[in-house]
Amino acid sequence: MTPQTKTNGSGRMLSDAQRELEKRAQTYREKALKMYPWICGRCGREFTGKKLRDLTVHHKDHNHENNPPDGSNWELLCIYCHDNEHDRQSVADSYGALRPGEKQEKIATSNPFAALGAMLKDKK
Repeated sequence: MTPQTKTNGSGRMLSDAQRELEKRAQTYREKALKMYPWICGRCGREFTGKKLRDLTVHHKDHNHENNPPDGSNWELLCIYCHDNEHDRQSVADSYGALRPGEKQEKIATSNPFAALGAMLKDKK
């Protein structure tokens, strides 16, 4: 197999995966658009006609594989509010904030410096 063949093969695999992702997204998008009014859940803008393409489906738990048939994990957001939501989540993630449903890790309960004052007094 030549490097050219490898590149074409992986490129084809990527495009197939992208097509599959878009096809799946189209399915839940169509369902969400039938279930919910065409209004952004954050800013309240209404969408009709050609502008409907600017209304996106946001996964509340940020898991694009979680698509329950009742749409309980979806909300319709305009592209601007959707981007803002993901930006806010990225900032929260960088500061270690928890997503809904995540459990907080146990924090240390011991204090390694508890006896430091006594140890320093003894040295004087």
